[in-house]
Order: sequence, then C-alpha cells, then structure tokens
Amino acid sequence: LIAEIGINHNGSVKLAKRLIDLAKENGFDYVKFQKRTPEISTPEFQKEIMRETPWGLISYLDYKKKIEFGLKEFKIIDEYCKKIKISWFASAFDIDSQKFLKKFKNRYNKIASAMITNKEFIEFVAKERKMTFISTGMCEMKDIIFAVKTFKKNKCPFILMHCVSTYPCKDENLNLSMIYQLKNKFKCRIGYSGHEATTSPSLIAWLLGAEAIERH
Repeated sequence: LIAEIGINHNGSVKLAKRLIDLAKENGFDYVKFQKRTPEISTPEFQKEIMRETPWGLISYLDYKKKIEFGLKEFKIIDEYCKKIKISWFASAFDIDSQKFLKKFKNRYNKIASAMITNKEFIEFVAKERKMTFISTGMCEMKDIIFAVKTFKKNKCPFILMHCVSTYPCKDENLNLSMIYQLKNKFKCRIGYSGHEATTSPSLIAWLLGAEAIERH
C-alpha cells in the first residue's frame, strides 16, 4: 500500500510529516513524494504565467520552486520515516531529479504517468535495475509496450500500475478491467494507482490481481 503525498505538502516539512503520520496510522507501507527540477520540468509557455498562491501573486515557475523540497528537506523526511518505521520513495520528473534521488538509496523507483512518454527518461531509469512502479495514465498502448520492452531489455524489475489520470476520477471511468488486460498482455506484475474518492475500487483492483495499490 502506497500513500501518494506528491507535492501536497505545499513546501512545508511540518505538513509533510503530518501526511506521513496519517499514512502510518492508516496502515500504509510506503509514502511517495515527487521530485522536480522546476527550470527543466516546467513547460516554457507556463513559466511566466501569474497565479494566486499562498505567497501572493507570483509566476508559475516561482510557485514550483517554492513547493519543491531540496536535499535538506528530504534528509529530514528520510530521518523521520526511519524514526516512525515507514519507508518512502519518489517519482522524478526529469533526469536531474532522478540523479538526486539516488542519494537516498530508496528501495523503489517510480515513473509517473506524465513521464511514460519520455523515452530518454524511461531508458535512464531502467538502467538502474531497481524495482520500478510504472504508471500508465495519459498514454497509448504503444507507450506501455516501449516501457515494458525497455525495462526487460535492461533486466530491470517493474510493476505496471493501471491508472486513469483524472482528479478525482469517477468510479464509472476507472476501467479496472485494464488490470486483467495488462496482466495477460505483458505477463508481468500489475498494480493500481487510484485517483478516485472511494475505497472499494482498490479492493476490486486487488481481486483482479493488483499486487500494489497506490492511493492519491
């Protein structure tokens, strides 16, 4: 069971610790964060867009910088997770961020749905040969095929995570039968990354063969 914290901490270590506590209290095995290099991962056309934030009206790039944890914050998170006995890992949104995460020697990697079409990134992560969760939202079957072939070529273990990238996702749009289809097509381990507000779909996903459940 994976609790997706992502960037919901809003750049606050105190809030991140509270979210970690909630995951621990509710029986999750892992918490997952996100790591970005804002200058790289923020699209050029969005960088100067102004938006209202807790810090006032600032550019989207400045906002992304403010909510991004660096080495200091992740060291605190790493120590806190060890203290309360829950593990963590993170999904990177650019190669520099993936290199950054290597500092912590976490058990897993994660390829977010937004990164599955980035072939250079897929290749880079697969070469680590570390167990990787691969989310399949926002992609076509050809993208999943490429990811699977790349990971198998590099002898990197992985779990495909069925995912529908809608926030929140209505139950009727979850397409949980895809779990069964992915398992049969690729003959690999399958998981489920759920964005819905209810809990029953996660149980159904498990019954359909999902070995890992990630909750947003």
